[in-house]
Amino acid sequence: MRLGRHTFADDAMLVMAIVNRTPDSFYDKGATFAEDTAMERVDLVVAQGADIVDIGGVKAAPGGDVDVVEEIERVGGLVARVRAKYPDLVVSVDTWRAQVGEEVCRAGADVLNDAWGGADPELVDVAARHDTAIICTHTGGVTPRTRPFRTGFERDIMTEVLDGVLGYAERAAAAGVARESIVIDPAHDFGKNTHHTLEVTRRLNEMVDTGWPVLVSLSNKDFVGETLDRPVDERLIGTLATTAVSAWLGSRIYRVHEVEETRQVLDMVATLRGERPPARTMRGLA
Repeated sequence: MRLGRHTFADDAMLVMAIVNRTPDSFYDKGATFAEDTAMERVDLVVAQGADIVDIGGVKAAPGGDVDVVEEIERVGGLVARVRAKYPDLVVSVDTWRAQVGEEVCRAGADVLNDAWGGADPELVDVAARHDTAIICTHTGGVTPRTRPFRTGFERDIMTEVLDGVLGYAERAAAAGVARESIVIDPAHDFGKNTHHTLEVTRRLNEMVDTGWPVLVSLSNKDFVGETLDRPVDERLIGTLATTAVSAWLGSRIYRVHEVEETRQVLDMVATLRGERPPARTMRGLA
């Protein structure tokens, strides 16, 4: 797997830390909206062991309008600062807009994380032109920044998801994106109700079996809250349980708010799978 200028083993499990330059994000409520504060968040998650930072300038949910110019102002300068300070860190930008993608790639982004399933068909051309990676998600064709309403699927949910992400991945490859730089993502909660998201999660191995690396964005989402009847600030345990299951089923990238806790879960699962030795072993050996 190659993410921009960085290459990873096929069995690597990577932590992607969320860094929002938005005043209204559902989880941190704008805590890192100021660029300097966002940079402090980057410093923190790097120290905690993040492999990737995912910088976003527009929250996914409905809210105030953010045009292309404003989105670029929010993310472009921060991408350049992070790139300069952390040359070995993978820098991702959460955007569906090709114009924004163009600017952040020039600033040094390694990954374009399209959470809206190819809503702007020219984004793949930007990724190809700059040799960046792209995240191909499934949203069922919903309009960006809208919530699902009485969502249903005519066919089996995983069939729908696979058709969507594999079609997007092949469009990216046809546009010239390197195949080793294409990642697929079922997009938990996007265009789905909780029943859909839970079904997709328990069948993630079907996505893994396609051969494309799989990213999951689980952190504190509504499907966790509805499953456990917990508000946003009490969803960590459910998120980590879902992370462990996703790791066991073979997902490779985890987009999260809590880096340290996620890293411990992934390391434990990797050791249980036989992919990582214990950090130390003394019990019963002396």
